[in-house]
Amino acid sequence: MSKRDAKILELLTVEKKMEVTRLSERLGVSNVTMRKDLDSLQDRSLVLREHGFALLANPNDVSGRLAYHYEEKRRIAQRAAELVPDGSTVMIESGSCCAILARELAVQKQGVTVVTNSVFIANYLRDFPSVEAILLGGIMQRDSQVTVGPLLRTCAREFAVDHLFVGADGWIDGVGFTNGDQMRAEADRTMAESAGHVVVLTESEKFRQHGAIPLRFGDKPLSVVTDPGLGYETLRRLEQMGIETLIA
Repeated sequence: MSKRDAKILELLTVEKKMEVTRLSERLGVSNVTMRKDLDSLQDRSLVLREHGFALLANPNDVSGRLAYHYEEKRRIAQRAAELVPDGSTVMIESGSCCAILARELAVQKQGVTVVTNSVFIANYLRDFPSVEAILLGGIMQRDSQVTVGPLLRTCAREFAVDHLFVGADGWIDGVGFTNGDQMRAEADRTMAESAGHVVVLTESEKFRQHGAIPLRFGDKPLSVVTDPGLGYETLRRLEQMGIETLIA
């Protein structure tokens, strides 16, 4: 994906819907060039065009979300990868930071096994012989490309891993990390039962948002890997709640 494509997706993630002419102005290209870029992104099912406007085809699609703050997410993923030794088995759920982590493990490590409920991540790793991917069964949510439900619980119980890496949609002070989808939140909690340690990968801006569903992981040791934009007060609250914070 080109830098301009990534910037288009980033702008649409923030603005939700933008005029093509405004996109052209923001990126400093002609309307003709912008339309060609948007046509290419639409062909890849990342963008929709309608009556002079552009918007994300599917806000839940990991392919599109990867481009939003990609460099920050990559640094977070690289820091998280330091927690994973060669030859280990980890669980990774479906967030965009988590997808980049999976790729970092494939590039940096040897003999790692990734157990995931993300069809996207399993497919993302198919060209890397250094990593084995195990896809957990369940009901597949088409938009987010993840498996959820009772069969996922049955499959996840067959594993015992040191780390589960998850994303988050937001944060509520005194409650913890949150998700916007009840079934995906339940899948995260289910996978956490098979892990010794839960690591949340999220950009600092998510601490100013919140989803409707708390990601309650019980008494599991909990860490978060985030970027330097985290405020002092939030860092202090994380410490008070016993959550280890790693800054990428």
